[in-house]
Amino acid sequence: MTTMGNRARALVAAAALLALAACGGSKEDEAPGGLPASRAEAARFLTQASFGPTAAEIDRVMALGYRAWIDDQLARPASSNRAFWDAQDAEVKAADPTNTSATIGADGVYNAFWRHALTGEDQLRQRLAFALSQIFVISLADGNVGNQPRAVAHYLDMLGEKGTLTYRELLEAVSLHPMMGTYLTSIRNRKADTRTGRVPDENYAREVMQLFAIGLVELNDDGSVKQANGAAKETYGPADIAGLAKVFTGWSWACGDLSNTCFGNGALGGVSDPERWTKPMVGYPQYHATEEKSFLGTTIAAQGTADPAASLKAGLDALAGHPNVGPFIGRQLIQRLVTSNPSPAYVAAVAAAFANNGAGVRGDMKAVVKAVLLHPEARATSDRSGKLREPVLRLSALLRGFGYASDSGRFRVGNTDNAGSSLGQTAMRSPSVFNFYRPGYVAPGTQAAAAGLVAPEMALAQETTAAGYVNYMRDGISGGFGASGTATVNGAQVARRDLQPNFAAEIALADKPAELVQQVADKLMPGDGMPEALKTEIATAVGAIAIPALNSSGSNQTQIDNARRTRVNAAVFLTMVSPEFQVQK
Repeated sequence: MTTMGNRARALVAAAALLALAACGGSKEDEAPGGLPASRAEAARFLTQASFGPTAAEIDRVMALGYRAWIDDQLARPASSNRAFWDAQDAEVKAADPTNTSATIGADGVYNAFWRHALTGEDQLRQRLAFALSQIFVISLADGNVGNQPRAVAHYLDMLGEKGTLTYRELLEAVSLHPMMGTYLTSIRNRKADTRTGRVPDENYAREVMQLFAIGLVELNDDGSVKQANGAAKETYGPADIAGLAKVFTGWSWACGDLSNTCFGNGALGGVSDPERWTKPMVGYPQYHATEEKSFLGTTIAAQGTADPAASLKAGLDALAGHPNVGPFIGRQLIQRLVTSNPSPAYVAAVAAAFANNGAGVRGDMKAVVKAVLLHPEARATSDRSGKLREPVLRLSALLRGFGYASDSGRFRVGNTDNAGSSLGQTAMRSPSVFNFYRPGYVAPGTQAAAAGLVAPEMALAQETTAAGYVNYMRDGISGGFGASGTATVNGAQVARRDLQPNFAAEIALADKPAELVQQVADKLMPGDGMPEALKTEIATAVGAIAIPALNSSGSNQTQIDNARRTRVNAAVFLTMVSPEFQVQK
């Protein structure tokens, strides 16, 4: 086993232990919606509600308080991934006008995601959209979806917009988006044909229940499983899938007509609507099932005249009204934003906000988000709180913390799938509809597993991903992140990676290792986030990097500058790969 392999194994094991005891002790904010008790508490809140704290955003939370900050964020205009995709695509086409196939492609989606994650003013909306993208999954890894990257950018925008309305509105927008129809094969779904033996496609009907709405087993409001004769009560069976599948028959492209050609390929008179991949699907009566539809205790009577819109309304109403939705979706949002193992009381409080926002509205997602972020358990730490940061969120915290800027303006981080040399995770590229990890994943052989705790993100943690992350951080902190390009530096054209940091404040402290490490800790683990023992360990390692004295001619200034930068690189790198950073407390 190599030294790097041993280090990788140690990182995984230590992260598992820290996921069990994220901070130790207990601290409660007596007024969860009010002003933070300290900048450290504000930073911890922003770790949950944004893509990473910055000094400026900590100042805002300190001035506004938690609840007012949330209200301010949700009132801000939404960043548009599709608009940024379009702008990038126009640049690519203008750069090579003779190439009619030139396009930004999937890179445009990744770039847009990182641009808004790092610089978007609507941090909470974008962070919520990312969380929802891991529940209502579509994936660029699927070839049919990957062929329409502009529409994927639009889908992400839709999650950001509808994800702050009501769950019922969100569920309808998801169900009718052509990208979901493509990914889970509900677009062009046809009614049964007894002559040929064709039956409606059941893929979306199954997954909308299992993953997007109610889950596999019936739940109490606190997320505990309902029992019958000593066994969990299942929420649905084959008959429910078959019945609900009929609801989703007859839905296809919106191309200005209800002809068969529009249904089949989104073309009218041989001309395809270029926006058909982003417009909500419409119902085609000739392809919609008219027989009785029964599912989840709901029955839609047989229709004399096919009415796909009426069927869809009844079907989505039944799903959104199911008592499982509040605890099922609420618990997952808690896991994505705050902690892997919320208490029953925490889940129940979020489910209650889902059931009634205080004004009689069910499924108000703004109320749900507030319940998730403002619950006393979210604002406290204990031996069960916290979660492992997924790789994308580790990188976003680094890039925001040190103000990384994009030379190209495109934020060309690119595909980071490779587990051995990158993050092993790329936004909007889940390997399956089940996301990068399951909500109930238990890391085998860990102390967390022995304590009966789940650790979803640990599904991405193994020796290859740990070593790949270490190598990716080492190279990126040293040379920048993303695709290579040219930039003007001090009046000269240089080739370098697209995202570059502002380490000026850290370089100024390079000859004071303890102060340098504290500066890094203040940006990556604000307040008391970095234990004193880790600070000492990193400062010792940084101090071991020699900075040569300036010689009489001054000819070794470049060597001195390089050594100072090396010390900064080391301080940032050792913080980023530490298990203490990799756990969101």
